[in-house]
Amino acid sequence: MNKKKYHGVVVPAITPLTAGLDLDTDAAGRLLLFFRQHDVLPFILGTSGEAPSLPAKLKQDYIRLAGRFKTAGEQLYVGISSWCLADSVEWANIAFGEGADVVVANLPSYYQLSDDQIRGYFEKLSERVPGPLMIYNIPVTTHHSIPLQIIDELSHHPNVVGIKDSERNEERLKASLKLWAHREDFSHFLGWAAKSGESLLNGGDGLIPSTANLNPGVYRDLAKAAAAGDRERVAQLQQLSDELGSLYQSGVLGGSLRALKKLMHEQGLCQPYMMPPL
Repeated sequence: MNKKKYHGVVVPAITPLTAGLDLDTDAAGRLLLFFRQHDVLPFILGTSGEAPSLPAKLKQDYIRLAGRFKTAGEQLYVGISSWCLADSVEWANIAFGEGADVVVANLPSYYQLSDDQIRGYFEKLSERVPGPLMIYNIPVTTHHSIPLQIIDELSHHPNVVGIKDSERNEERLKASLKLWAHREDFSHFLGWAAKSGESLLNGGDGLIPSTANLNPGVYRDLAKAAAAGDRERVAQLQQLSDELGSLYQSGVLGGSLRALKKLMHEQGLCQPYMMPPL
């Protein structure tokens, strides 16, 4: 059993929208209940949630709704990423004020950054956020791969509690698990669904797969099977995860997110509307 404070299946939730591109509060409530019924946790305002495209009021409404929906013992993860450091800090203040347990931030993606600039950015952010911070590595959107050495240095800051790594690099995954599997104060979450079983069987602490929006129970059961060392069951569930992912994932991230929301609409979880430009 994983004894770290931050572990398990965390779903990078889509943002349910109305035809008028406001927050669909009814659908958001259904989605959060859907996650609760399957014993997984929500991460709102991330990549799958179209966070870079959302207006500030909608983000604040979603944070407030998710915070009020949370019950005792649950954890809420909230994305605070922005091109502006001060804005990310402000979103962290809002999120913690509404009941978030962890805030999650990737690098600003406009400028090409040196390693010193990457390190400096997260040092400043970790000093200014008033609570637990998870670093988010997602090169497909930020066009930067945060070096493991820098993450390891940052991991000793008291506010930095983990990494969500969505980089599709098997050697990086192995090196990450070697670094942090036995660190009680730092958690490794994988955002690469195709390697979910491999990660959990080798010391990973959790998963943050977009496919869990469709079927969170697959990942709950996969995590349980991995904890029990049931490799055969892990392999079966990993295959199911791969099949689910193939239903909507394409070579273009924006197209995949549109297809994901369409499939969720067919399940009655949300409407199919996307915020421009998607």
